[in-house]
Amino acid sequence: MAGEDLQLLGGLVSPFTLRVRMALHVKGVSYEYLEQDLWDKSELLLASNPVHKKVPVVLIHAGKPICESVAIMQYVEEVWASAPSLLPADPYDRAVTRFWAAYVDDKLFPAWLAILCAATEEERAQKLAAMLAVLAPMEEAFSACSAFSSGGDSIGYFDLALGCQLFWLDALREMFDVMVIDEGRTPRLAAWTKRFLETEAAKMVKPPMSSMLEYAGQLRARWAADDTAAAK
Repeated sequence: MAGEDLQLLGGLVSPFTLRVRMALHVKGVSYEYLEQDLWDKSELLLASNPVHKKVPVVLIHAGKPICESVAIMQYVEEVWASAPSLLPADPYDRAVTRFWAAYVDDKLFPAWLAILCAATEEERAQKLAAMLAVLAPMEEAFSACSAFSSGGDSIGYFDLALGCQLFWLDALREMFDVMVIDEGRTPRLAAWTKRFLETEAAKMVKPPMSSMLEYAGQLRARWAADDTAAAK
């Protein structure tokens, strides 16, 4: 499907950029991807996102910018409505899907970011325990918000919301030997994760581990510098 003068501004390792890229792939929409330096914002980015002045992601359609991944996902779903839907047809099911997708953004994202931010092994263990508590209700409700988890072929809104975080969970394991999703604690999530990472959409956007580790190192260095400055 033609991109109709569609540009996507994002970051290679940003989970929110990855979410939108996968959504466009599922919808079959072509676009021009413009990689942004997360530390040195381009003039196009500043002009397109004057409120937040940041990536994670900006979609520019026919010269009109749409900012932030949730708004972009809703826009993509409505504009390319004839393409495979990201949301279920039933209104209640749609509401449930949106609730759990918001839960991922509000609870899961800051939980794994806190693990990355932890300065000591003890603190990291505490943050991991907090994240496992976040995952517990998702494990119980998983089949209600993901047809893909039950063996369906279609990737949906919730799958993309959670799936874009998986690459960073792999980075945590690489950096700190931290296992967040495993078959023992979260068997449904573990089975879904294995399936999702084998999809074409996930393979297409998967960032190189080296890029993720480099960015993680830069983030940790900045956080440490900020803590040092605050302590003075």
